[in-house]
Amino acid sequence: MSADWLAQRERGTPAALRLISWLTLTLGYRLGRALLFPICAYFLLFAPAARRASRAFLSRVRGHRAGLGEVFRHFHVFASTLLDRVEILAGQGAAIEVRLHGDDVLESMMAGKHGCLLLGSHFGSFEILRVIGESRRNIRVSIVMHEDNARGMSEWLRARAPELAHRVIAPGQPDTLHKVRERLQRGDLVAILGDRVLAGERTVACEFLGASAIFPAGPLHAAALLGVPVVTFFCVYRGPRAYEAYFEMLAERISPDRERRDETVAGHVRSYAARLEAHVRAAPENWFNFYDFWKGA
Repeated sequence: MSADWLAQRERGTPAALRLISWLTLTLGYRLGRALLFPICAYFLLFAPAARRASRAFLSRVRGHRAGLGEVFRHFHVFASTLLDRVEILAGQGAAIEVRLHGDDVLESMMAGKHGCLLLGSHFGSFEILRVIGESRRNIRVSIVMHEDNARGMSEWLRARAPELAHRVIAPGQPDTLHKVRERLQRGDLVAILGDRVLAGERTVACEFLGASAIFPAGPLHAAALLGVPVVTFFCVYRGPRAYEAYFEMLAERISPDRERRDETVAGHVRSYAARLEAHVRAAPENWFNFYDFWKGA
């Protein structure tokens, strides 16, 4: 599975992204929304792998063969979150409406003046964390994020928001755990995506949407080693500039006991997968893994 998603080539060139960004920020959000229709139509016609993956996923979660209209809607929700990201990175995040669920969990983490691991996914918008952080001045968010399969997109994002480079931590590097520890010790929330596996990473097989799927165990092993709480984060797109964010405590502390660590971590990974499944079933168009998620399980 890791080879599949890492091999996915980005289709949107940095030049095209800059053009869409300029048109949206210069001529207005409504024009940007209008541009999404031809863009999604293009992908529907000329991105067969993503189209097949979307249709297979929607058919699985809805229990009937998904039509092209449903696939288009799936692409459109994804594109809408990217458009909102343009506004957020341009410093216009105040226009984004975010309804919080589990705000008390987030506040308790900050009141303790220690960091925690936020476990997210390729479901909804991860960038909304930036809006939440900016609306609460005492919250700093660092992100562990793989960028190699979308280098052009990453360069474009950094050009729009140069400070992004200072809060992104590359996974799988010799100093990754050290950097995560530093951010946690200064009280940051460290966000990591818990639904994609890196090559060589320990994994857990979980029942997910009616079949076995592989989830990474690395983030929760890191949490056990660092002795920090783990909070799940899901942010669901509800419409133009409108989101709902859910924070839920997954583990206040994962036992570092080596003899039981693997078993304990596996249990928490399965709990995370069950929570992700519940959110995916409630809002399937927010699922942004456009490849065969169950392959190799």
